[in-house]
Amino acid sequence: MTRELSPRLGRAATVLLGLIWAVPFVWMLVAASRPPGLPVGSMASLIPSTAPSLANLAEAWASAEFPLYALNTILICAGILAVQLVTASLAAYAFARLDFPGRTLLFYAFLIQLMLVPVVLLVPNLKTVAALGLYDTLPGVMAPYCATAFGTFLLRQSFREVPRELEEAALIDGARWWEIIRHVYLPLTKPTVIAFSIVSVTAHWNEFVWPLIVINSPDRRPLTLGLATFTLSAEGTQAWGVIAAGTLIVSTPLLVAFLLFQRRFVNSFLASGLK
Repeated sequence: MTRELSPRLGRAATVLLGLIWAVPFVWMLVAASRPPGLPVGSMASLIPSTAPSLANLAEAWASAEFPLYALNTILICAGILAVQLVTASLAAYAFARLDFPGRTLLFYAFLIQLMLVPVVLLVPNLKTVAALGLYDTLPGVMAPYCATAFGTFLLRQSFREVPRELEEAALIDGARWWEIIRHVYLPLTKPTVIAFSIVSVTAHWNEFVWPLIVINSPDRRPLTLGLATFTLSAEGTQAWGVIAAGTLIVSTPLLVAFLLFQRRFVNSFLASGLK
C-alpha cells in the first residue's frame, strides 16, 4: 500500500509545486490583459472578469525602447556565447586530451571560479573594464564572461568520453588539432554544447547587477535595465497592469523559445547528464 501511495504523492507534490510556480505568470498575463483602471493587486484579480485588452501592452511598448533593449540583449548574449564556446572548447580539449605537468592541479584551480560569489568580482572586473576603455559599452558587459569554468568542466567531461581512436584516425588523415576539435569533438558532444548554450543565454539574458554597474547610456541598456527603468517610472502611478505588460514583453522571448524547443532542451540536459 505504501509503495502504491508513494508515486501518487510524488505526482501530487509535483502538480502542487507547478501550480505555485505558475501563479506569478498567470497573474502577469491577467494583469497585462486587463483594461486600465481595474484592480490587479489581489489574488482575486487572477480570475478574469472582463474581456482581454491590449491597452496595457500598447502603453508599455510606447513608454520604453523595448526593441532597442532587446537588440542590446541579443548582442550581449550572442557575443558572450560565441566567445565562451571557443575558449571553453579549447580549454576542455587541453584538460581532457593533452598531457602536461600540473594538468590536474591547474584544472582544479580553474574550477575555483565556480566557488566565488559573483559580487566579490564586481570591483576588480570594473577596474579592468575601465582600464581597457570598455566602460559603458556592450563589450564591457561581455568581457568578464569570456572564460567559463562551468562550460570548461562540462565539455571536458564530454570530451573524455570520446574514443581516442577517432582522434587518432583524424591525425592519420592529416587533420590539425583545431580541426579535430571542430570536426570530431564538438559534433560528438553536441548535447553538452546545447545544454551549456541554454544555461549561458538564460543567465546573461537575466543579468542585472553587472550591466547596471557598467552601462550608463540609455541606448546601451539591456532588457533587464530597461525594464527596471520602465518599472520605476510606472510605479509612481501604481500602474500595475502596465508594469506587468512590460514584464511580459521582456520574458516572452525566452518563454517562446522554450515552448518551441522544449523537447530539444530536455533531451540536451538529459544527454549531458545535468540534473
